[in-house]
Amino acid sequence: MAKRHTISLKAVYGFNALSRISGLFSGRGFSIDSISFGDAEEPETSRVTITTSGDERIIEQITFQLEKLVDVVEVKDLTYVPHVERELALVKVGCSMANRSEIMQIANVFRAKVIDISPESMTLEITGSRDKVDASITMLEPYGLREVARTGTVALPREYQPKD
Repeated sequence: MAKRHTISLKAVYGFNALSRISGLFSGRGFSIDSISFGDAEEPETSRVTITTSGDERIIEQITFQLEKLVDVVEVKDLTYVPHVERELALVKVGCSMANRSEIMQIANVFRAKVIDISPESMTLEITGSRDKVDASITMLEPYGLREVARTGTVALPREYQPKD
């Protein structure tokens, strides 16, 4: 059965690193739900977080193939280890003076921040789990989504690991 997996990897920062990583997925027919690429803690390295789906055999194949890439330093499947995961979304929703307070109440429930406002629209910053971002957007849909931009998941293993 296909299960959602979060794979974190560290790669040497280079011109072709992202294209090699994404090319591996497309060339072998693996799906990418989201990919996030940015600077890591060490100079000249990047942290890449990929969410994908597949059975255990497919995920093993993906991690094996990623480890073989020349730019990749480290690969971890975070799915079965304690980790923290977040996504950021910017959501522009249509609003009027009549429904502005309703939208702000929804933002408050989801701990979203109002980052831009005009007489006809409001832009919210929503940060949290993928489910929280999805739920927030669903609640805002009736007001008219004008634009949505999502980062995809970023994740790191938890430092504290409880003992069995």
